[in-house]
Amino acid sequence: MPSVVSPAPRYPHLSGEDARTRWIAAFRDVRGETERRAAPLSPEDQIVQSMPDASPTKWHRAHTTWFFEQFLLGPNVPGYKPFDDRFAFLFNSYYVSAGPRYERPHRGLITRPNAQEVSTYRAYVDDAVEKLIAGASDADMARLAPIIEVGLNHEQQHQELLLTDILHAFAQNPTYPAYDTRWQPPQTQATDEFVAMGSGIHRIGHLADGFSFDNESPAHQVLLQPVAIGKGLVTNAAWQEFIADGGYETPTLWLSEGWATVEAQGWKAPGYWRQQDGAWHALTLGGLRPVAPHTPVTHVSYYEADAFARWAGKHLPTEMEWEVAARADMIDDAFGAVWQWTRSSYSPYPGYRAIEGALGEYNGKFMINQMVLRGSSLATPAGHSRVSYRNFFPPSARFQFSGLRLATYS
Repeated sequence: MPSVVSPAPRYPHLSGEDARTRWIAAFRDVRGETERRAAPLSPEDQIVQSMPDASPTKWHRAHTTWFFEQFLLGPNVPGYKPFDDRFAFLFNSYYVSAGPRYERPHRGLITRPNAQEVSTYRAYVDDAVEKLIAGASDADMARLAPIIEVGLNHEQQHQELLLTDILHAFAQNPTYPAYDTRWQPPQTQATDEFVAMGSGIHRIGHLADGFSFDNESPAHQVLLQPVAIGKGLVTNAAWQEFIADGGYETPTLWLSEGWATVEAQGWKAPGYWRQQDGAWHALTLGGLRPVAPHTPVTHVSYYEADAFARWAGKHLPTEMEWEVAARADMIDDAFGAVWQWTRSSYSPYPGYRAIEGALGEYNGKFMINQMVLRGSSLATPAGHSRVSYRNFFPPSARFQFSGLRLATYS
């Protein structure tokens, strides 16, 4: 789920024409990536909403466009005329301060505007943003750059959601469509090795210059006890052992709410796993494929990750342990394969304060009933990962590209 920040400008050392040119190039690159991700999808694909927690591709494309119109163009372009006054109601998400919103569970019912009209909307706003940047003075850019960078990172979050949401939709289709038949899973290192970290005081949070979400700050010190953390991610082969040993049938392995969810949802395996001819297959972005034993298990909930860790005689690392290990380059595949569940609840860092106004709504108010995931996934856009990044989802969620690594105090 997206969050919004008070960022540091990406190009703080630039000024004049060079800075404006670089910002326009960055804007075009991010906006173009959204369209590249949507390109394999038909207009019918782009309207489907397979569950309340997902959104149609067309909605993602329009919402990220509304963001620039609402927070950049409207306040900074005198006399700016919105593309369509109705779109603010249709494509606002959680910004209560920005006005009324169409209810999220019914976004798939918005058949109009159609996908092509959304493309026209995007082009209209893109043109206005580029003209604003091109005509801005250095003083203007100092004020506009943080808003633009928020918008770009916000859109990158929706680029990942675009893939998670369409895969969930395809999983409801008995023909198991492929988003891209050429898709291949990321190459990862399979290892059972654990690396030891001694006790000590460490500094975590956003420590460097550049962009960060407000939930990554302020940087602060934490005290860690001795722990050993899995160098590699848990694989499909290990998960099949868990299944074969009755992992989904043993209530003592599960948190109470987790076991209730297993029973209510009938979980027998990770999300998108299917048995065909006695063998496990998984729906991937490349279609339905045999489960590859040495690739990381994907689409598991926090409840499942916690139960697996208990079955293995281990536990999940805290987000602090994960960050310290990742900063020290002690773990493999921290980024680019799967988001990794931690045993940490999503809560504010000491001294955290949300930024003022509507842009401050996307983080602090969600710091309840969520668990933190660290790293990044195969769906995360290039350049959108960092060691301090805090993703968060409810413990039952498994439509995200989520997996795990283990830790132990013994």
